[in-house]
Amino acid sequence: MAEAVQAQQVVDQLGVVADAFTEIGDRVNEATVGSTYQAIVDVALHRVPGAAASSITRVNHATFQTVAASSEIALQADQIQYELGTGPCIDAIVDRTTYRPRDLTTDRRWPEYGRRVAALGVRSMLSYRMDIGPGLLGGLNVYSDRVDAFDDAAAAIGLLLATHGAIAASAVAHRTHAEQLEHALASNRKIGMAIGILMATHKVTDKQAFDLLRIASQNTNRKLRHVAADVIEVGTLDVVSPLRDT
Repeated sequence: MAEAVQAQQVVDQLGVVADAFTEIGDRVNEATVGSTYQAIVDVALHRVPGAAASSITRVNHATFQTVAASSEIALQADQIQYELGTGPCIDAIVDRTTYRPRDLTTDRRWPEYGRRVAALGVRSMLSYRMDIGPGLLGGLNVYSDRVDAFDDAAAAIGLLLATHGAIAASAVAHRTHAEQLEHALASNRKIGMAIGILMATHKVTDKQAFDLLRIASQNTNRKLRHVAADVIEVGTLDVVSPLRDT
């Protein structure tokens, strides 16, 4: 029952998510990798309900470093993790998962980290692994000054932004021909039909609808054509696999 409610909450937010994808896309056109990271951070701050600060951590030769942040608090909260060698962000990257500590002052997994970030006013957070490209890993962090600030819908939106942001950063880093690829994929009849359904249902553009399909494919580990077929059959989109409450 809880998973069904969570799924409906995310579906209800698809228009918002699509707008966030567009915002990232508009800001990364002809951008450098560094400014792409900052765009992702800024969009996460404004689009994830409950967010008070955000940052992106990147792994470089086994060293963790912040490459974009929305505030000094985010920078300091990241740095504490690096000093301790553990924390929700580092562990999310290493463990290939998402962490959502609801109250950092009582979370037994990171007691020292929780004690120190509480002094900064940080009480809960979201941390996502970002697979940016071959040999290039990162993590998106979203911080809040409130206990249990992020519900399932907010966590799912953050996951979608982290996934889409990783794709955007990878495209900029490797100068891939993303537009040509999208055109070729969108020419598939079923994908085109699914795009039309999403456009009508959620009042999004064709590019936004394609982005939603692509992210759903990646996050649920299913082929794009299978995701499109489901949209055609049931009229809805499963954009995230069930979130682990970690």
